Parts: sequence; C-alpha cells; structure tokens
Amino acid sequence: MLKEKFYSLYGVGTEPRVFAASGRVNIIGEHIDYNGGFVFPAALGLGCFVYARENGKNIMNIAYTVVGKGGVRKSVIDYGSLAMLKKTPYINYQAGVCDMLSKAGVPLTGLDVFYDITVPFGSGLSSSAAIEVATAYMLCKYADEKNRTAYSQDLVTIAKWAQKAENIYVGVNCGIMDQFAAANGRKGKAILLDCATLAFEYVDFDLGGYALVIINTKRPHSLVTSKYNERRAECEQALLQLQKVKPGLKNLCELSPKEFEERKILLYDKIRDRAEHCVYEQARVLRAARAMREGDAVTLGGQLYASHESLKTLYEVSCSELDTIVAFAKSYGCVGARMTGAGFGGSAIAIVPKDCVADFSERLKEEYHEKTGLSCDIYDTWIEDGAREIKFLEED
Repeated sequence: MLKEKFYSLYGVGTEPRVFAASGRVNIIGEHIDYNGGFVFPAALGLGCFVYARENGKNIMNIAYTVVGKGGVRKSVIDYGSLAMLKKTPYINYQAGVCDMLSKAGVPLTGLDVFYDITVPFGSGLSSSAAIEVATAYMLCKYADEKNRTAYSQDLVTIAKWAQKAENIYVGVNCGIMDQFAAANGRKGKAILLDCATLAFEYVDFDLGGYALVIINTKRPHSLVTSKYNERRAECEQALLQLQKVKPGLKNLCELSPKEFEERKILLYDKIRDRAEHCVYEQARVLRAARAMREGDAVTLGGQLYASHESLKTLYEVSCSELDTIVAFAKSYGCVGARMTGAGFGGSAIAIVPKDCVADFSERLKEEYHEKTGLSCDIYDTWIEDGAREIKFLEED
C-alpha cells in the first residue's frame, strides 16, 4: 500500500496528504497549441499521485516510482540550489516548478514526498505535465494555508507556471495544452481550449455505443531529442512569411482554410506543409467539438482519421508503429483513429464499438507484434478531474 510505502521511506507519523494531477489524451488538435489554435484534450485516470508531509526544512525529499521500471528511486531538491538540477533526470520537472513558483513569489514549504506515477513515460500521454501540475498544486495548497493566499484556486495560472517550468527550465518549447488539461480537466468532459486566449469550454464526451481505446506503441519518444522544436521553428518561419501579406497575423491558426489557400504560394516546400496542417487541423477540431455536442461519434471519428493523415504526410511526426495501429483500426472498422501527442512514437487512440473492445485489443496486439516486433499496451482508463487533493486514501 502506498501509505505504508511512504512510512517506510520517511517514518511513521502524521498521515500524509495526497495530491494528484492527470495525464491527458488529446482527442484532436495536434501541434496547434503553440500555433494559437483550438485543441480538444481530456484528463485521464492515469496520473501523478503525490503523498506529502511537511519536514520543517528548506528542501523537498523526493521518492518516486517509475511505471514499468520497478522499485523506488530517491533524490533531494534543495530550494536554495534550484538552478543546479536542470539536467537531473526524473526530478527536473519538479525542480523547474519549484523554480517558477519561487520566482513568482510563492513561498515553498519543505516537504517529504512520494510520487506514484501511473502515466507511462514516453507514452505521449503527458507524464511530464501531470508531474508538473501535481507539484505546483501541492506547493500552492501549502502556501495558501500558511499565508492566507489563494494560489491553488487559480488552476489556469498553475498551468502557466507548469508550462514555464518545461519551457524555461527543462528546455522543451511545448505549448499550454498538456499542462492546462492536467490542471483543469473535469470528469466525463473534454476541453475545447483556445490556446491563443485560454478561453475554454467543457464538452460532454459521450461516445454512445463506442469506447475510446488508448494504445501505447511502446516506442518511447523524447520531446527534447525529437524534432519537436524543429517543427515549432518551421511554423514560426511560415508565420513570418505570411505576416508580410497579412500584417497583424499573430498565429497560423488565425487563418481560415480559404485565406490560407489564397496565400500559400508564399510558402515553400516543408514550411507550406507545416502551415497547411495547422490551418486545417484547426477546422477539424471545431468540427469534432460540434460532433460531440451532437453526440455524433461517427463524424468525430472521420476527423480523427483525417488528422492522422495530415500529421503523417504534412507535419511528418508519425512513425511506422503509429501508422500500423491506425491502419489496423481502419481495416477493423473503427469509426476513427489517430496518433495522439507529439508523435515520433507514443500513443494512438481509436474509437471502437464497446462490444468489440476485447476482440479489437487481442487482434491488434497480434498484428502489431507481427508487423513491428513490439508489444503494444492497451489502457483501460477514463476521463478524470485535473489537479486536486484527494481527501481519502483510495487504497484504504
């Protein structure tokens, strides 16, 4: 049991508090969060659960599990030496959050913490955002109780601090979507988020007779070592070219498909492809959200297939493993499937008839292994709340 594990690490005493933030699945809207577009993510039951107790010191003692790795690892974050931990694996996300909060004036409480992370690393389901948001929310709750502040009540700002931790401290130039979903998710709802303004709307995510299945390729990706930052730079180049004929254009996703078609001659080769994906992906997101409001899983599924094709051919962030899963889903008769997350590995999603999930999963695993030599994981999870304190220990 996790509470007993905490006591074995830090000694029996005051019962630890439990904080959590969720991993996320992006239903549709890939690689357009940093281009000012609309995205459609949802928070997952897979997440980061943090058991915490004050230690009266100026440090955070950290112990953590790494899903699939076994055992418990330990480390220490000294609040007085935060800049020294940028390259330290597994705890640089927490250290980055501490650094951002400290610079924002949030007092840091000394804590003994145990992280139980159930989002598989490298799965494309944003384990990093779950860690960042859970850490930020926990520290903000302690700061509020000690200083009569209200940091923890502003989940949008918490998401921004978590994003800054990844951008500035860790060095991944990600958009806001992952951290926003990890913080602001709501059970049973997807979030239609305008990444340019952070205006958002909750949309019921009810697929009727279908189920959302998440498939991990088991080909891990790393945003730091992948071409993620290269793609972002290419989009920035496209924006600069388009601004020459449309001054005041702030983001690629401000363009309608018609406006893009009238101006795409200004762009060359790959830069044009990247911009085209962004503009049309934005349109697909809005169609998908409308379909969900109307309870139309089939229309949603069509947008997923179109999104994957664009990510594969125009944005070039798919891989053979992801393509194998999507091709199988299409041949099986699923109404929709696509890669989700940044790509270069990670996970895919499929919309599968509820009464076929077991058969779909079994047959997919066989074909995937035959074609790739890898064994994929298929997750039984749900759409969950975002940042929260759990008032009871669920395993008890």
